[in-house]
Amino acid sequence: MPKIEMDPLNRRILHELQADGRISNQDLSERVGLSPSPCLRRLRQLEADGVVSGYVALVDPDAVGLHVSAFVRVRLDRQDDRHLATFEQAIAAFPEVMECYLMTGEADYQLRVLVGSLAEFEDFLRYRLTPIAGVAQVTTSFALRPVVYKTALPLE
Repeated sequence: MPKIEMDPLNRRILHELQADGRISNQDLSERVGLSPSPCLRRLRQLEADGVVSGYVALVDPDAVGLHVSAFVRVRLDRQDDRHLATFEQAIAAFPEVMECYLMTGEADYQLRVLVGSLAEFEDFLRYRLTPIAGVAQVTTSFALRPVVYKTALPLE
């Protein structure tokens, strides 16, 4: 992917979009100091270049009954490409897995899992996660409360 020039105007556009993804082009152009046409042209270029990869609504997990947030570290018995691919394909199919990272250090993977209750987490652990071929060890920490949660990238 070609690297797009991240000049101050593009950074301001991205800053405003990260704060309000539903902002109108008129309001966006006023906030960044451009007329609507060049502002829309820049936005479309940011989208075409993959800098803006999509738009979403952020939903409060508690409001929809997802009260348990767990951070799960998974160690595989082997770290060859076949075992990594098997695990990654299986884990991608689980809707309660919000994030999954291949890691360095003690664990091979770190997951962020959202479920409604500890009983749901136990079911996830016992019947979905640990049966995946190659899973050797699972360690879980439960979040008590969020302290910092950001969706906007630090563009400065």
